[in-house]
Amino acid sequence: MKTSDFYYELPAERIAQTPAEPRDQCRLLVYDTRTGIREHRRFTDIVSYLRPGDALVINETRVLPARLLGVKESGGTPVELLLLKKTGADEWETLARPGRCLKPGAVCLFGGGELRAEVLAVLSASGGRIVRFTYRGAFGPILSRLGQTPLPPYILEKLDDAERYQTVYAQTEGSAAAPTAGLHFTNALLERVREAGVQVIPILLHVGLGTFRPVKVRDIQDHHMHAEYYEVSKQAAERINDARDAGGRVICVGTTCVRTLETVSDDSGRIHSGSGETDIFITPGYKLKAADALITNFHLPESTLLMLVAAFIGRETMLDIYREAILMQYRFFSFGDAMLIT
Repeated sequence: MKTSDFYYELPAERIAQTPAEPRDQCRLLVYDTRTGIREHRRFTDIVSYLRPGDALVINETRVLPARLLGVKESGGTPVELLLLKKTGADEWETLARPGRCLKPGAVCLFGGGELRAEVLAVLSASGGRIVRFTYRGAFGPILSRLGQTPLPPYILEKLDDAERYQTVYAQTEGSAAAPTAGLHFTNALLERVREAGVQVIPILLHVGLGTFRPVKVRDIQDHHMHAEYYEVSKQAAERINDARDAGGRVICVGTTCVRTLETVSDDSGRIHSGSGETDIFITPGYKLKAADALITNFHLPESTLLMLVAAFIGRETMLDIYREAILMQYRFFSFGDAMLIT
């Protein structure tokens, strides 16, 4: 399939600039794959689509304050690093600006020199940089103090509360971007889910920017996903398998959960615990083994996320639903409205 097969026109005013307040008051488009019926609800109504015995799988990753603004040691040129993934002791894969002046050997200073970063290598495939940090004390507190929460470039308004770009269940730092489908849940709503007899089961996938980057090749089969770190505990695997064995559905909150479960499942859909890196690329034609339903946002044209949604419901159906959502003035992307596919 061609990348252009996943293009659609989106008016700029449909891109959400601020999150819904409260979180769970965004709109919810529900699509039933068995009947083809579409419904338009509020996110708080999602409990009525869940059944006792279902497993709601959430990604408990937490977004790093991964954006660092500083200067180049020689010359004082303003520089920016965006941390993507830890690659070794104090070494990170980053995006760097301006790239032309950050060649191997260049040193960047942050916080007046409290944190230093030396460029070790240029990654030819992505244009990113491997850097090594030096500092006194512990890296985490320094990064928390000097770093900023990175927001997608299409969000132009300032976010006053950085926690609004974190899920309420975020636990383990390591992501460069939020698993945005989970932004709609409040603690109160999750409690209602549990009271309805639904298990809420955490797994982990640290989201890298590769997930959100546009596909630049003509044929989607030529696209290579950026690898992302995942963990599925033994307890989580057992709980998901037990739920399915008892007739419950596995409902993934976000594409990150789908990708993680599909990575660790066997051909029968049984989940196995483990950790590692996944570069799984789910497109139409892929046979989903572990995920029965999906809660997701409305995604960028020609993105890998859009292709994964199309694997659930078919490309033509997906594009038709997106056209309907635009006509009905749904809000799109990270701070936008949600969709439930059952």
